Amino acid sequence: MRAPYHGGCLCGLIRYRLTDEPLTLYACHCTDCQRRTGSAFALSMPVFKSGLDLLKGEPRTYAVTLSDGRQKHGTFCGECGTRLWGEPPKFPQVVVVQPGTLDDTTWLQPIGHIWTRSAQPWISIPKDTVNFEGQPEDPMVLINAWRDRSRLSRPPARG
Repeated sequence: MRAPYHGGCLCGLIRYRLTDEPLTLYACHCTDCQRRTGSAFALSMPVFKSGLDLLKGEPRTYAVTLSDGRQKHGTFCGECGTRLWGEPPKFPQVVVVQPGTLDDTTWLQPIGHIWTRSAQPWISIPKDTVNFEGQPEDPMVLINAWRDRSRLSRPPARG
């Protein structure tokens, strides 16, 4: 599947479109993501902020400083509470879309898993993905793996 991608919140008040391809897609098993989502992990899909178009609604934002000083910023629907995307302070040119808010999620297949040492014991981490016990030192590893897989799965160009 190719851009554009459409998505929105649970109640439909917020709608957005992604005009760029994702930089990568991975599952994070850190305890922050588990707490934030109320689940075993969070899917994260970074895209360039310039490729995100808000089509409908006015999302609310939040900012929290964690006990260790890290900051988390994000956007959500003020009506239904759906978290739509994060805005990492260290990378202001990027938003981290919650891909479960896309209209079509059938094509989502994470390239890797991070913070696997915090994964719930009943989660099976695939061996054929790019996996890290903690935070990857270089996020380009996940981005390059995504690009490589995307190149391999594209049909050849006609000439």
